[in-house]
Amino acid sequence: LLRLLLICGALGCGAEQAAPLTFTMLQRTRISKGNPVFWGNASLDGRLSHLLEGLNVTQVLPLEPSDVWARWQQDVGTYLYYFGQLVKLFSQERPVNYTRSLDCRLGCRLFPNGTAHSFYEVTLNGMAFLSFHVPNATWERRWPGRDTLAAFAEKQLMTYTETTRDLQHFLNTTCVGILRTQSTWTEKQSSRSHTPLVMGLILGTFALLGMAVGIFLCTGQSC
Repeated sequence: LLRLLLICGALGCGAEQAAPLTFTMLQRTRISKGNPVFWGNASLDGRLSHLLEGLNVTQVLPLEPSDVWARWQQDVGTYLYYFGQLVKLFSQERPVNYTRSLDCRLGCRLFPNGTAHSFYEVTLNGMAFLSFHVPNATWERRWPGRDTLAAFAEKQLMTYTETTRDLQHFLNTTCVGILRTQSTWTEKQSSRSHTPLVMGLILGTFALLGMAVGIFLCTGQSC
């Protein structure tokens, strides 16, 4: 018994593993009768850092000076406004009489041993729709039923560098870099603010939605 206890002690049996640091962002777009509604948030190591409601994104944690943050706020609001106008324009040409909801969840985890894992998942009307395979920068279908809509969205997303290689860079480099600067496992903390990189992730996600606007408008017959 003593020998087993010693072995367990050496291997760390029963010890709690240190939780990974995480950055997670959720962006939700709901379109009903051609009118889009936006909602989302970002959290850094379990702390709410940003909140999106309608066309307004707010900084919950005081990570940026007010003047710098004001510029980011304006950029996000402008993008969402034009995105909404684009949706309304397409909806007039091809009316969709039912509600669709698209959720994007992305982020990364940094483990105590220095390894990292990044992810991007998309659900449509509450069902798994697409996922992004970060190592290969490729989109994969998760749609359990008819594949026409998922195939259309996958083709559109694979067409643009912003939704493949740039997104891979965001997840593997930008996102993980944010966590490394926050990590207590590193020997030296950087004093540089990385909030603009966080906002870069948010803007990157909105760009994805812009590229995939056809997801909401595709009827299955003309995709």
